[in-house]
Amino acid sequence: MSGHDEWLALAAYTPARLALGRVGNGLPTARVLEFQLAHARARDAVHAAFEARRVADEIGKPGTLLLDTRARDRESYLLNPDAGRRLDAPSQAALQRGRYDAALVIADGLSPTAIHRHGVPLARLILAGHTELNWAPVAVVNGARVAIGDEVAQALGAELCVVLIGERPGLTAADSVGIYVTFAPRAGATTDAERNCISNVRPGGLELEDAAHRLSWLLTEARRLRLTGVRLKEDAPDLRGVADTAKLSR
Repeated sequence: MSGHDEWLALAAYTPARLALGRVGNGLPTARVLEFQLAHARARDAVHAAFEARRVADEIGKPGTLLLDTRARDRESYLLNPDAGRRLDAPSQAALQRGRYDAALVIADGLSPTAIHRHGVPLARLILAGHTELNWAPVAVVNGARVAIGDEVAQALGAELCVVLIGERPGLTAADSVGIYVTFAPRAGATTDAERNCISNVRPGGLELEDAAHRLSWLLTEARRLRLTGVRLKEDAPDLRGVADTAKLSR
């Protein structure tokens, strides 16, 4: 098998840009057009308007909060990351403190498209899988970065924070969701090392059911050990392996 054929064989197992071909010193026209389309989809995902109310309505949880950050518009959000890490004054005033086990925060992040496509079914899986938890009102936040979850959860009095957020689009996928879990979040003080992340959640990446399964493991261990981050290693068994084991035990 020639080297070129070996690359073609590898391309069957990955969406990465392998074996693109060659025309003189350049790429075939089809490959150039594919790249331009992927780039355009990524840009569109970043600049898409977040339909926060639609997301909240589709979740269908009474008391769902619609919140905004200090990012006045998408340009402000992209150019000033800190603006997306703090709530604006009206949103801060809307949060009423209670005593909750966990808070679910859904944020547009760098891909509102990802949340539009997968945020609601993923949120439903998470909430349905943990009915034993006393959940704070779901918060849907416009113009948000990951750290917004710290302020929301702390203000609501939640011990754990789960943030679903649109991840930075790439040239392979523009609709990936990231899940961030933080124990005892502190606004402006929690570091990235204190979070656990489940990334590339989407059909074709980490399937939504698999992500919910891994999150379930993290939530259980976080509550048991009372920590998240680098000291909490994600060792959840593979979901397919769990299903196979259950069949054998019947």
